[in-house]
Amino acid sequence: MEAGAAAGAEPAAGTEPAVLAEAEAAVAAEALRLLRIEPSAAGEPSAGRAGDAAEPGSRNALRKRRRWQRVLAARRGKRRQERQRRRARRAAGDGHGPGAALGSGPEGPGPPSVRRGRVPAALATERLLQARAAGPRLCVDLGVGGGMSEKESGRLASQIRRLYGANRRAARPFWLCLTGFAAGTAIYEQCLRMNDGFERYLMDTTPESYLDLFPLEAIVYLTPDSENVLQDIDPSKVYVLGGLVDESIHKQLTLRRAQEQHLCTARLPIREYMVRAPNSRNYHSETLAINQVFDVLSTFYETRSWPAALRAGVSSGKGYVLPDAADQAETAPSPAAAQGNALLHGEELHRQEAPA
Repeated sequence: MEAGAAAGAEPAAGTEPAVLAEAEAAVAAEALRLLRIEPSAAGEPSAGRAGDAAEPGSRNALRKRRRWQRVLAARRGKRRQERQRRRARRAAGDGHGPGAALGSGPEGPGPPSVRRGRVPAALATERLLQARAAGPRLCVDLGVGGGMSEKESGRLASQIRRLYGANRRAARPFWLCLTGFAAGTAIYEQCLRMNDGFERYLMDTTPESYLDLFPLEAIVYLTPDSENVLQDIDPSKVYVLGGLVDESIHKQLTLRRAQEQHLCTARLPIREYMVRAPNSRNYHSETLAINQVFDVLSTFYETRSWPAALRAGVSSGKGYVLPDAADQAETAPSPAAAQGNALLHGEELHRQEAPA
């Protein structure tokens, strides 16, 4: 009897796992069935959107199409500008560009440009220290922007980072100096917050004024409102830039400041080498960010060519182009590009703040 009972229990024990497996499979099948979405229900929410997309004359569709055309035109213009800058820098590096025939003064042609690549730290430090000893010097006047907002101070700090990075990579760098750089000010806090390793930057920072640091006869204040055109870069001079961003610039603010201090002034030769490009907003501005001004000065100091320098620093969003670029635009007009001029001007502000 006991043996028979044991024999009868063995099949029950053996079938129990199979029953459990079948139950689990049934539960899983039921869950999948419950989670299944009916095709009719899935198509209902998108029916309205499909109808809108199929309506080619709707306002929303036309507005989206025009916006996309402006974005494409802006991208094409930006890529074209970057290609022109790369060509100018390569020409400056191999000595076959527009400035090659002009040489670089009595010292002969300058060293090849390495602006795009990384420079060994030892070489960059050596070049910066040479500029500190022999010049030229570039000073950013931070005392002129006392009324800037926190956002504007952040943008200026970003421009200072870009300026320093470009100067460190330059084959013939300037020695940089930040004056009016006092602890507790908005620009002081933003520079320390936004720029990693700012304390180790190879440049001078001081709360003093440039008037207390350099002789008056050696200072040249660069302002777009000056009547004097900058012809050359003199290593014995100190070139001063107003530490302002585009939104906070008032007409002739830096010019009045320089005149009150009895300083020499000069402006970049934008009008002499560039022409106004037609655009839908009729926007033309000679006011550049400090890192853009430095790109112009640094490229000219290496190439001795103002056209190459202005091509490197003045973006098309400012409304000025070189004559050859204007001729190309006239021979191949693009309506979509004309619609994108406003967007190009907006992207100009973001380009000034891109990481170095």
